[in-house]
Amino acid sequence: MTSDAIERQRLAALERLGIIDTPPEERFERLTRIARQYYQVKTALFSILDAERQWFKSRQGLDFGESPRSVAFCDYAIRQDKIFVVEDATRDPRFRKNPFVTGAPHIRFYAGMPVREPTGFKIGTLCIIDDRPRHFGEIDLDVLRNLASIIEDELERAYLSDHDSEYVQVSHMSRAIHRAQNVFLTSNSERAAFEQMLNDLLSLTGSQFGFIGEVLHRESGEPYLKIGAITNIAWNPETQALYQQVERRGMLFERLDNILGQPLMTGEVIVSHDMAHDSRRGGLPSGHPSIDAYIGIPVFSGDRQIGLIGLANRLGGYNKRLANELEPLLQTLGNLIERKRLYQEKRDHQKRLEQAANFDALTGLPNRRRLTELFEQELHDANLRNGKVSVCFIDLDGFKEINDEHGHSVGDAVLKSIAQRLESTVRSHDVVARLGGDEFVAILRDVEESGVYARLLEIIRLPISYKHFVLHLSASMGVTVYPDDNVDTDLLLRHADQAMYAAKESGKNSYKVFDLDNHLTRKERVRVLEQIEGALEANQLELYYQPKISFRNRAVEGFEALIRWNHPEEGLLSPAHFLEQIEYTEYARTVGLFVLHSAVEVIEGFIEQGLPYSVSINLSPSHFLSELFRADITDALNDCLPEVRSRLIIEILETTALDDAETVIENLRICRDLGVDISLDDFGTGYSSLNYFRKLPAQEIKIDRSFVKDMLRASDDSMIVQAILSLSHSFKRRTVAEGIETPELEARLIELGCEIGQGFLYSRPVPLSEALEWANGFIWGSHHTDLDRA
Repeated sequence: MTSDAIERQRLAALERLGIIDTPPEERFERLTRIARQYYQVKTALFSILDAERQWFKSRQGLDFGESPRSVAFCDYAIRQDKIFVVEDATRDPRFRKNPFVTGAPHIRFYAGMPVREPTGFKIGTLCIIDDRPRHFGEIDLDVLRNLASIIEDELERAYLSDHDSEYVQVSHMSRAIHRAQNVFLTSNSERAAFEQMLNDLLSLTGSQFGFIGEVLHRESGEPYLKIGAITNIAWNPETQALYQQVERRGMLFERLDNILGQPLMTGEVIVSHDMAHDSRRGGLPSGHPSIDAYIGIPVFSGDRQIGLIGLANRLGGYNKRLANELEPLLQTLGNLIERKRLYQEKRDHQKRLEQAANFDALTGLPNRRRLTELFEQELHDANLRNGKVSVCFIDLDGFKEINDEHGHSVGDAVLKSIAQRLESTVRSHDVVARLGGDEFVAILRDVEESGVYARLLEIIRLPISYKHFVLHLSASMGVTVYPDDNVDTDLLLRHADQAMYAAKESGKNSYKVFDLDNHLTRKERVRVLEQIEGALEANQLELYYQPKISFRNRAVEGFEALIRWNHPEEGLLSPAHFLEQIEYTEYARTVGLFVLHSAVEVIEGFIEQGLPYSVSINLSPSHFLSELFRADITDALNDCLPEVRSRLIIEILETTALDDAETVIENLRICRDLGVDISLDDFGTGYSSLNYFRKLPAQEIKIDRSFVKDMLRASDDSMIVQAILSLSHSFKRRTVAEGIETPELEARLIELGCEIGQGFLYSRPVPLSEALEWANGFIWGSHHTDLDRA
């Protein structure tokens, strides 16, 4: 029902009540006094609203007896079904310019509980008003609810005593109205609500039979009646099927040329006292018990007929005054039918919106939005059962050509055919969705073997017959599997999409599984690159120092400087966590310069303190081989004393030396010209030729730890170490053995003629101050008995 129609019926109910412009009454005065005293407010009112004004049946703390409805707070309150509260009117955009707020009585706080008349319409409020803001919760207003309920009781008592009825007891009708409202509001069964009201109508009027129907219209505009409730006559074998039909789906009365259909055409009450001979008879279902007297009463919502009540076989018959006496109940029925219709329209509209929002209009498959919801549920279920979810991203090969050659109607038919095939191929609990265009996604549970993926492509390859066309196409598919690929739904789709492009690039008509290892490496690289610049600016990078021990002098020869990252969240990170990620980027050079300049500064400090130590550093292969290296090493050492340069050792990997022989040899010669020693690191892991080894201007060979650690147990490793030592001695290169962890290894290396040792037997890499403290206390042999001393 429209708001205008409801307001007209509300005003009609108010007029029937006969309370407007009546003198004050103690029964209401007492209640407003209680409200004012209990809440300690300036004003308490029993306010009634007619068409143009707000009139006060009872008022405490207010000098005037009425005000325009247009400025009434109570006009907002009667639109609510619960207490209406304004805690500070000056902050409420609806009221801050209200004359009762800007001027006397300077309303700040308002709370109003709607008051209903006996037939259920809200005619006004019981309200409290104050000139200062207040905070009120629901519990604080329980008293106001109770007082408003007492006012409603008083109104009903007065109404019952003042209204005589020839046919219907008003008190019974009032209870019927409340029952109808409660059932419609609380029951999910529309039929149960109609049956409750029909039972009350039969009881109120003393009728034997009856029905309540809803007036509907065909597209042509012609009305028909859908029965919502009808007298239970299932006890009659001839009519049992009829009644069961009504229970299932509702009976339809479509004939308009009889006494049942006539009110639908005229909108008027129809009365008959002799149905057997009435020319308008007819319309009753076959087998229905005989009817003597009948009344058909139209039900309106505003000016529109939306329902019909039929009552039959009342002793004494019917007349139109009965319809007038039933008017409050008819209004309630009209309101409830209208509410039901609006609710149904809203529900249907919502369903259409949900369908449009969640499903692809062409194929009927879930769209991207709905897929996300289903996808998240699938991942949740997989976690509960410790299962897996395969995400298959499918893109059709050759679809654009079909569209271009045959047109969009053929293309649409192809998409619908593919959608149906995919749905029929997967299991009932799997999900197939269309993302748009010619892209589909299948979400599959616990795939045990890869043939499942191949079958999806096989079903797409089958010829498609449409009208006089036979069409062929294939598909490329990317697959990723959760929780191996342990990311959210968006990233899973993206990874499957990336794998699909890999399938396209490899020749189409195939599937590829997402390369998780390669992805994780790229992801880690991106993460490091996003943070490394900030780390450099915040001085989070630091050099740690591991001592190198001269076996000949039995003293600390120097230190290898090893970079560390003091990460604010992840703690101390070794080079393995970040150096590989910055290789071949601008940060490789930036970090290399940091290492180079830091080492020079430390060596200068050693010289100032009279310490004899050297420092060896590791530079990035890409930095060492770059065009900028020569300028970088020259700039770093140009202003340095020769003693500083002679104590600096640059370590390059043997594998780096093999990458670009000419550049390596040239850069090493520049270093030698500057007085810097070169160390060939991890020697033995590459495949240097003897001739190449001879040409490299390296003064030091570092034997890789992988050979050193097992040389006492593995004869092959022992022979490699001996060969390297022999080769180095032949070319007059000093040798450093990495990874020494036991006195036995140390003894064997000394026996074989190794000159320098490095490893955990002596010390782990530590900050400079700790390294110097360790070196200052180093005594040859003490490390043999206390390996954890460092």
